[in-house]
Amino acid sequence: MAGDLNRVVLIGRLTRDPEIRYIPAGTAVASFTLANNRIYAVSGERKEQVYYFDCVAWSKLAEVITEYCKKGHRIAVEGRLQQTRWDDQDGKKRSRVELVVENFQFLTTKVPGDDVSVESRGKSSESINDYAGSSSFEENPFSDDDIPF
Repeated sequence: MAGDLNRVVLIGRLTRDPEIRYIPAGTAVASFTLANNRIYAVSGERKEQVYYFDCVAWSKLAEVITEYCKKGHRIAVEGRLQQTRWDDQDGKKRSRVELVVENFQFLTTKVPGDDVSVESRGKSSESINDYAGSSSFEENPFSDDDIPF
């Protein structure tokens, strides 16, 4: 039986610095939230809506994202959605959907020797391929040419 498709690509800005923790086995886990803006027009008036997406990255991805990404930085993430369900202390059913990051690209770069972040415009962004030797990242079907800005 073939598996269903579960792929997500988001571009957004971090709402806070990523938080990293380590599970007992020593594996790093980073949690962060991306703000994604949708701009549209209603009767010629420009409207904007912001969506917030919880993300989680594991292992080397978690360490790199935590080290190089800070609040306000723009990042492109690719991964899958994962739903967790549980019963809270009152016995109510709860659930949470988060994006499990499997690949990413920095879209905000730092100027050497400067504390100010600068948006990259048409320049090659750093990729996780520079940090992790996993073959799954080399199969990424997206390139910098696919980003429309």
